Amino acid sequence: MRFESLLSLVLAALIFGMFAISDFYLLGLTREYYLLITMRIVVVSLCLLLAFIIARWGGYSHKAWLHAMPLWIFATGIILIVPLRPESLSTQVTAVVVAIMAFYLLIPNLLTVVTFASFYLSTGFLVSAVLFAEIAPVETLRLALLLVMTNVVGFCTLLRLEGLQRKQFSLLHEERDRNHQLLKEIAHRKSLEEQLRMVAERDALTGLNSRSHFMKRAEALLQSSRLEKAPFCLLMIDVDHFKSINDTWGHSHGDWVLTEISEVCTLSLRPKDVIGRFGGEEFVVALPDTGLGDALIVAERLRTKVSELPIKEEMSELCLSVTIGIAIAHSEDVDLKALIMRADQALYVGKRDGRNRVVMCRKGMDDG
Repeated sequence: MRFESLLSLVLAALIFGMFAISDFYLLGLTREYYLLITMRIVVVSLCLLLAFIIARWGGYSHKAWLHAMPLWIFATGIILIVPLRPESLSTQVTAVVVAIMAFYLLIPNLLTVVTFASFYLSTGFLVSAVLFAEIAPVETLRLALLLVMTNVVGFCTLLRLEGLQRKQFSLLHEERDRNHQLLKEIAHRKSLEEQLRMVAERDALTGLNSRSHFMKRAEALLQSSRLEKAPFCLLMIDVDHFKSINDTWGHSHGDWVLTEISEVCTLSLRPKDVIGRFGGEEFVVALPDTGLGDALIVAERLRTKVSELPIKEEMSELCLSVTIGIAIAHSEDVDLKALIMRADQALYVGKRDGRNRVVMCRKGMDDG
């Protein structure tokens, strides 16, 4: 709005000033001409000054009076032309009608301001025409009716434009609200999808990979290791005497044990290793780029870390331990489930032999 007002004001000032050329051809270098040119210079200068002020500080919401001042300046200038050039009244009538319509059409959203300025221009012009052009009563009546009609048409046009603008703004605001609501719904849906993904991929108690998500990640690591001909080992971890922990101290203490063990295991593994809760008190670990010797070191470290876990005071008589089975993938292995089964077999050998130990299983060799 500020830019449109600035542009309209500059153009109107330039057009008003250009009429000095026609004044010169009609009046020549006469007293009336000098008065007219002085008046035009004053009007143009004031309008350009106001244009600069509007460009810097003029805002419709707080300074509507600033946008009204040019209208009153132009109206005063047009009215003063009548006493200086009374013989040009017929052409001035056209100029007044055009000016009134321009007031209404080029100054949007200021209906009250424009109406008062147009009324001032119409009344002042009619009074000047009667006093200085000495028009007949009939011509006065015709001129008054013309000005009234011009103001009515301009007023109704601007009123309709403002109504359309308000409706457009309301529709735009409604569309923005809908878009904002849609964005909120999209964000909410993404949040729900993320939560569902977390539920599907993470174990609720320990925060480790769920069984299905572990199988997916471990399968990808196994395939990659096979393509790169890199070693790949799998650990099956079982908490010893876990049923007696639940029976003696309750499931809440059993959950605490599982949480502590999962945290110890996570902190003891590399970022590229994958650990998941396989079910109940069992955990499974995929070790890419890891040979059997290194896997044995990792498993012994996990077993030792678990045995060193601080125990709650009411569980002081508990000796926490885990049994771990290790299986290594050979080049002819194609199935992750078969590898898990071999690690599980090694695990049960360890449990049968007294628990709290690490047992290795090699394909083609006896368990142990």
